[in-house]
Amino acid sequence: MIVPLMEAAADTCGGKAGALGALLRAGLPVPDGFVVSYAAYLAAVRDLDLGRFAGEPDVARQVLESRPVHATVVDALRRALDELGDPPVAVRSSAADEDTGQASAAGQYESFLAVRGAGEVADAVRACWASLFSARAIGYRRHGQPSDDLVMAVLVQRHVDAEVSGVMFTPAGPDDATQIEASWGLGPSVVGGTVTPDAYRVAEDGSVTRSVADKQTRLDRHGTRLVISDVPTGTRDQPAIDDATATRLAELGKDIAAVRGEPQDIEWAMVDGRVWILQARPVTAAPPPATSPSSASHTPAATPPGTLGHHGTVTGTLTGTPGSHGIVTGTARIVRGPGDFARVRPGDILVCPFTDPAWTPLLRVAAGVITETGGVLSHAAIVAREHAIPAVLGIPNATSTLHDDTVITLDGTNGTVTAARA
Repeated sequence: MIVPLMEAAADTCGGKAGALGALLRAGLPVPDGFVVSYAAYLAAVRDLDLGRFAGEPDVARQVLESRPVHATVVDALRRALDELGDPPVAVRSSAADEDTGQASAAGQYESFLAVRGAGEVADAVRACWASLFSARAIGYRRHGQPSDDLVMAVLVQRHVDAEVSGVMFTPAGPDDATQIEASWGLGPSVVGGTVTPDAYRVAEDGSVTRSVADKQTRLDRHGTRLVISDVPTGTRDQPAIDDATATRLAELGKDIAAVRGEPQDIEWAMVDGRVWILQARPVTAAPPPATSPSSASHTPAATPPGTLGHHGTVTGTLTGTPGSHGIVTGTARIVRGPGDFARVRPGDILVCPFTDPAWTPLLRVAAGVITETGGVLSHAAIVAREHAIPAVLGIPNATSTLHDDTVITLDGTNGTVTAARA
């Protein structure tokens, strides 16, 4: 029921835990931990007959959330945590249909950081189980192949108090570069798209190019709480990592891809100069080819004056980061939160501050996505590419520059937004 991470395999512990177990066995820097295997989930739901809630996933989720975790599981968690020294831990989903070569399920299931104690870990495990039946996970699975073996393992690892963190895509071919995104603090800021990260490209010959962003906020652990704080003004436009560290990450990425046998989408964190690997999964949807960023620092400019005409018509070109291939023309729909979801109609182009994974159902009806923050390796950008809808990321003030019901053309390959031609 509880499997040491060193022994984890995908067929009993899910793709996420299985991959990290393989990397740990290969001697790569993965935080130690354990896995609550499929067997624990199957035992927990054996007498619930969840099939009777077909068509009522919310009810299935509520049933799971309201059911106490069995005492034998809590006791096993307590013993496993004691063996780790009872540190704060990260509790993360590792579902059967997650982190596979066919679908990433990026951000679709629950994860929790800074969890402490067997009781709190048990609650987080139960929430991960229940997230199999969340609206966003169901919406995602409808896009891809239906899951015939809907089952969830849960990964529990030492929490890493990252000073810098990010995502890395290893090269898909011999002439491709390693792509790295980095920002201050814990990784959810980068993978969740709430900050525009620095972007690095490490070529096969070792040369590094970078684009340094204005990283305004960071996420850190304070006890058992996660706290968002402002980055000091003088640090916002400083590179989160230097070129030597980018090169070191790229070399580590090659080692990981060699172990896993294919290009990898990797989440990483740094503390006291040491790199830790938090996740490695197959790249399911590569970003558009990037124009080479300048090696000098670059911060996306604020929207230039004169890009709005009367009634919110775009009269110039708004430029951001290419996030997902393709060109589409459609009606702009400003979405600042769940309260705006009902206003989205099929074919609309979403314009939002950032896209939370809970917004995945919108990506099934939207024609494209524009965000004010976020990088091309974030969860939302990955899911947009898997849904084959164009995306442009990191356009400052997009939600105020653009207006509802204006018709715009979004070029996700080149990263531009313009007024639609009459």
